[in-house]
Amino acid sequence: MDKYELAVVLDAALPQDQKESIVKETSDAINKAGGKVINSQVWIDKHKLSFRLKKCWEATYYLVNLESPRSGIVTLQKTLGVNERILRFLLTKAK
Repeated sequence: MDKYELAVVLDAALPQDQKESIVKETSDAINKAGGKVINSQVWIDKHKLSFRLKKCWEATYYLVNLESPRSGIVTLQKTLGVNERILRFLLTKAK
């Protein structure tokens, strides 16, 4: 299994319980794809964006460190891509 870093951008105006729900759904999607969450944390709590993302000017960034087989990454990207509450995400392979 390879190590990855996932950055998830959410609307800062969402209530805290909804943000935690989205992060839990992301963790569940990682586990379902055969991976394992190593660490999950708030990276930047409230950040003003340079441009609007889905009508939002402020965002909260979450950083998730994970291990997953390569086959699970494709599934994870599809799952995150269809979630309308996620403004953006970036998945990179860690060294």
